[in-house]
Amino acid sequence: MPQQKAVLMRGAEAERLGDPPNMTWLIADAEHTNGIMNVVRTTLGAGVDGPPPHFHKESPEMFYLLDGVLRILAGDQIVTVEKGDYLLVPPLMPHAWGTPQEVGADVLIVKAPGNNRFDYFRLGDRIRRGQAEPAEVLATAERFDNTFVDNEVWRHELAAREGERRQFIPFPGT
Repeated sequence: MPQQKAVLMRGAEAERLGDPPNMTWLIADAEHTNGIMNVVRTTLGAGVDGPPPHFHKESPEMFYLLDGVLRILAGDQIVTVEKGDYLLVPPLMPHAWGTPQEVGADVLIVKAPGNNRFDYFRLGDRIRRGQAEPAEVLATAERFDNTFVDNEVWRHELAAREGERRQFIPFPGT
């Protein structure tokens, strides 16, 4: 097997999207890691939702909480993940996440094997700023290995928090 080179991505050089407290650092994409993984860091303020329920056909998604709290849909259950916790969502498992009203989150997200997803996060940032339409996310679903699904458990989670949450990226029907 040919020996691969180590990959060093400098944090100071990571592209940053968003505005505090809702930011994403684009750390390493599949093109940087020879398809092994992609890595982003995301911060969400209190009471903010990430993407709606979706799954990935090809890759698991790993969440490591650097700080704060996330409520994560993992299949048919809601898991509370806190600072220092790690959660692995396997391929084909619906998942979504958001922060409770009281506290935000700082999370490292890794997909492996990776596909180039930096443009997905850039699109989300353009949607947040009103420079793109949410429907564009649906048009790129196959390219970024995202299959969006309705999930009753997540709908109940959102209903319990209704009036408390702020939609970070407004998707159709949410």
